[in-house]
Amino acid sequence: MAADDRNAHDHATGFLPIPATGDYRLDNASVPHCMLSAGGVKPDAAGLCHVDLVIRHGRILGVTPSGTSAHETDLPVIDTRGALVMPRLVDIHTHLDKGFIWNRAPNPDGTFPGALDTAQSDREANWDAQDLARRMDFGLRCALAHGTGAIRTHLDSIGKQTALSWPVFAELRETWRDVITLQATSLFLLDDILENGEEFAQVVETTARYEGQLGGVTFAGHAPDARTDAALDKLFAAAIRHGLDLDLHVDESDSHHARTLERVADAAIRHRFPNRILCGHCCSASLMEEGDLDRLIDKLARAGIAVVSLPMCNMYLQDRASGRTPRWRGVAPVQEFRTAGIPVMFASDNTRDPFFAYGDLDLIEVFCEATRIAHLDHGEGDWLRAIAGTPATIMNLDRAGRIESGDPADLLILRARSMNELLSRPRGDRMVLLGGRPIATTPPPYDELDMIA
Repeated sequence: MAADDRNAHDHATGFLPIPATGDYRLDNASVPHCMLSAGGVKPDAAGLCHVDLVIRHGRILGVTPSGTSAHETDLPVIDTRGALVMPRLVDIHTHLDKGFIWNRAPNPDGTFPGALDTAQSDREANWDAQDLARRMDFGLRCALAHGTGAIRTHLDSIGKQTALSWPVFAELRETWRDVITLQATSLFLLDDILENGEEFAQVVETTARYEGQLGGVTFAGHAPDARTDAALDKLFAAAIRHGLDLDLHVDESDSHHARTLERVADAAIRHRFPNRILCGHCCSASLMEEGDLDRLIDKLARAGIAVVSLPMCNMYLQDRASGRTPRWRGVAPVQEFRTAGIPVMFASDNTRDPFFAYGDLDLIEVFCEATRIAHLDHGEGDWLRAIAGTPATIMNLDRAGRIESGDPADLLILRARSMNELLSRPRGDRMVLLGGRPIATTPPPYDELDMIA
């Protein structure tokens, strides 16, 4: 779909009368304090800053406490009536290449092995350039409609798929450059580093050529051992040699053998790794004894490792058995991590594929589900940073995930006026602004994907 069509002003979807042209003021906006860079605006007891935003030439040229922008008399005033206003959000862990294949490749039993086998079969049978481009573009349009401004996707980099997927991603990155910022991470098994050194070298070269992050799955069902450390050493050495960040799938399991996160931290300390490290999932850490978890947390902090939890996908896959209710939630110990100063994020992960049958790249849904699953609702009020400023920092995006005077007026406006209203009605009305102008917030219809079934 052409960018002009994708970004077309949609008068039918907005609940605020934001003009299609010209400058204006957004008054009485409620901006979460953790998303606001402006000084001098104090939050209320709920962590919200009540501000007026001056929008000129598509940029935010003023952020002041509500009621103090009356001197901007030449501007039309739009009273938000306390609506939540946020920067566009940052989705740091997705799988755009797998997305939206459920109709042709459903998981037969909902298990992790079922997902692996089904995804592999579909990849080998169907993932050519046209199929990838169509589904990845569909996913991006979903994310745009929901208010996302930056996405990192993992790309299966296995065998022939490496040469297929990365050029498709690069073309989409260029097409979407002014709409959504895109990054990609290579995805392969850590075991393959030692078993197929030539293929690993090709993955590293491709990742570096396309300015991606070096990824990998560190736990493949067996307990970590000396070979695990040897593979990590090669991975870290390659990342250092090419100046790459690392973004790993770690311990996505309830197995007592899933203990590779500590090995990753040890490797980072051993190599004095200078770049960023992000570890995704980290599910089994929630099952560790307190002493072991304390030791792990200390190492993560010393290694400078950040963690992204994928609550919806992990709730779907973990502890699943036919006819049996799951006994645990499958999420990382995010509260303990954050208390220790470890950067914590939440992200979409898979969408309508064998690893997660649902999802729509909607970070508001992700955040609301994370809040309920991980009991974040009665703690400190800055958890929203986990889908905005924190992933923006890890993605090295200097001016994303926050609202600051001088930035483009790329905003997400929610009809909800408080976090409780948002959490109670996450599917409530929302508006997305690009350069201060509303865009369509209706996701693309599923029938567009009928041709790929």
